[in-house]
Amino acid sequence: MKVLSIQSAVAYGHVGNSAAVFPLQRIGVEVLPVYTVNFSNHTGYGAWRGPLISPDDVAAVIAGIEDRGVFPQIDVVLSGYQGGEGIADVIIDTVARVKKANPDAVYACDPVMGNAKSGCFVAPAIPELLRGRVVPVADILTPNQFELGFLTGTEPGSIDSTLESADVLRGRGPQTILVTSVERPDRESDTIEMMVVDDNGAWIVQTPLIPMKANGSGDVTAALFTAHYRRSGGDAADALARTASSVFDLLTNTYESGSRELRLIESQEAYAHPRLQFGVRQVR
Repeated sequence: MKVLSIQSAVAYGHVGNSAAVFPLQRIGVEVLPVYTVNFSNHTGYGAWRGPLISPDDVAAVIAGIEDRGVFPQIDVVLSGYQGGEGIADVIIDTVARVKKANPDAVYACDPVMGNAKSGCFVAPAIPELLRGRVVPVADILTPNQFELGFLTGTEPGSIDSTLESADVLRGRGPQTILVTSVERPDRESDTIEMMVVDDNGAWIVQTPLIPMKANGSGDVTAALFTAHYRRSGGDAADALARTASSVFDLLTNTYESGSRELRLIESQEAYAHPRLQFGVRQVR
């Protein structure tokens, strides 16, 4: 499997491609990382150094990959945080060209906009850009519960309302929706869930809630789920179980270490050999 991953990069810590690439490589996926920023560290620190990479330069790197005749071999285009409006145009154009070269390729988009605690933290134009132009061309979408509501103008909370919101989004283009950070009112205390919805049904998995903020965990989740889902031929339950297991162990290792940054390298066995310690329940 080959994944063209268009995301940010940091020298210190693990977000964007600096979070997604190694777990994918550890499970045997060939990754072609294309950077949209090259920062010293993620912006959660409040200070960072390094450049935003212009859309023209991002497009030039992708064109160089295309020149090598690689596009017919690409199985997945993956994107995450989009810092500016111009990057979306590059991604949409790239997806079209990759799919022309390989009609079986898919586009997996993590529509990063914010979360329930922080609210929306991207530029004002980004949510509308994602909703109007990016979502319709995606095959796999991995919003958290807050982003799902934001994209659909709904208020997902219960299992039924989250399913309804996912169906609204699926009606706009994407076939597969992975909803992360699901916090329904009637769940067991100190737990958190993920739900996946596709043409074959819907499944939910519940794990203990680890009391920490982990920048980059969503990037790892989107990357691993997409790879497992694609590799299995669309087995959503299996992809969900593997992803939940790997990410839970990654977060546990990080929390127990006391580190602010993900213990990404130290947790590599969790990607290669997930323990599958959580049951996945079909809800539709």
